[in-house]
Amino acid sequence: MLKTYRVYEGKFCDGSGAECNVQLYLNPDEAEKKYLVNELKLDEHTLASALDPDELSRLEFEPEHAAIIINRPRNYSAADQYVFKVSSMGLFLFPDRLVIVAQEDLQPLEGKHFHRIVSVQDLLLKLLYRTTQHYLEHLKIITSIADALEAKIVRAMENKSLINLFSLEKGMVYYHKAIHSNGVVIEKLKASAAKLGFTPENVEYIDDLVIENSQCEKQAEIYSNIFASLMDARVSIVNNNLSVLMKTLNIITISIMVPTFVVSVFSMNVAIPMSPLPYAFWVILGISGLAAGIVALAWRIRNRKR
Repeated sequence: MLKTYRVYEGKFCDGSGAECNVQLYLNPDEAEKKYLVNELKLDEHTLASALDPDELSRLEFEPEHAAIIINRPRNYSAADQYVFKVSSMGLFLFPDRLVIVAQEDLQPLEGKHFHRIVSVQDLLLKLLYRTTQHYLEHLKIITSIADALEAKIVRAMENKSLINLFSLEKGMVYYHKAIHSNGVVIEKLKASAAKLGFTPENVEYIDDLVIENSQCEKQAEIYSNIFASLMDARVSIVNNNLSVLMKTLNIITISIMVPTFVVSVFSMNVAIPMSPLPYAFWVILGISGLAAGIVALAWRIRNRKR
């Protein structure tokens, strides 16, 4: 699917017709791929890389354009089961236009960072900045989800919450790798600024982008290390909760067994003491209760001595 935009009077807005210098291809079909390869001279392998979620970020130069492959966060849905994944996006920079190829629609390109855009080079850098911000937003969401899962693990005796945390940890590995890969591309953009037609203002913006991406990468690395280092502790918590439950069940079982034994003795089909007494039932019931109380008292004293 093709969407067209244009950079007009310092703004990025929708457009149509020949004046549109920004083209967005969302999950292009075969006809659109043929147009991109045959008419715009995009490399077929590079075009496939723009749609491959496992592709690493990179910068390549072709005779008529520069091809930039970056990784961006995928839009999360409940079907992902706490796995935050990444996808690739191709940015093909021509002297007079920018062609974007992606599997998913871009987030709304709004806000102060998308003001004062005077060229497609400006828009390219804004898209890279928005990608970094998208990662930061997802990192905050991952932290909130992890806190909620940890609260459940404190009381959990099953593996469901642990499995969800494992999924979050897996997603953090993907994110850290993707953010680092994007950082390498941003550094290459700075080194090739003159070749790409960047202005001195663009170079200053790239410097800010390098810092922003570096902070994002560091944050992702910290979260990933925290998830990995505390996973054993979380497993121990679940095991300990299960042990406490088994201990409680054992106490209940023992407490029931003692009065049951007393009642069983007096229930034998032989002559037993107190059989002719009218209050024998209540006497036996009292002995059973006394036995249960003695067991409970003995258990409490034992716990106090520990």
